[in-house]
Amino acid sequence: MGAMKMPQLILASASPRRTELLRTMGLDFTVLPSAATEVHHEHLTAMETSQLNAYRKARAVAKKYPDALVLGADTLVYLETILLGKPANFEEAYRMLKQLQGRAHQVVTGVCLLHLRGHRQKIFAEATEVKFRRLDTRAIHRYLALINPLDKAGAYAIQEHGDQIVENISGSFSNVVGLPVERLKVELAAWQNSA
Repeated sequence: MGAMKMPQLILASASPRRTELLRTMGLDFTVLPSAATEVHHEHLTAMETSQLNAYRKARAVAKKYPDALVLGADTLVYLETILLGKPANFEEAYRMLKQLQGRAHQVVTGVCLLHLRGHRQKIFAEATEVKFRRLDTRAIHRYLALINPLDKAGAYAIQEHGDQIVENISGSFSNVVGLPVERLKVELAAWQNSA
């Protein structure tokens, strides 16, 4: 995939996890984090919210680099209708993991591919169901001692000691990390083929 005849690819994200996932795809890209503010509206679904935020992030960077193909992404963790964002502190992280323990929840990642000069965009979202193990207070504290939950939606990272808290997943593992790699490969190939 690295030899694609495509515009310069820019990842509009400060996430080291997204950077690593793109690297595993063998893509040549630049990282320019977006300054766009994430929005959360109670009348939008998780899919709609993640796609809207991905678009806002991509557009903020694309305005400065209209000849580049900009990739924006937003990952949300939902427990039924409750949005679990990034915890403000360890107490909130503990409360989130306590809510998730023994239950299934959705991890939704919205992705926007935007080429402003070419007036092209592709916006999509993927959802993965994650079921947590039953966790007591000690297990939650043990997990929180192993990771920094403050920069992670839902206060956890499946790729960091996830086996201690996650019972199983249904869907894309990389989507839970922050980017649905399988779907992204398909969309980038389609993008190239229709260029």
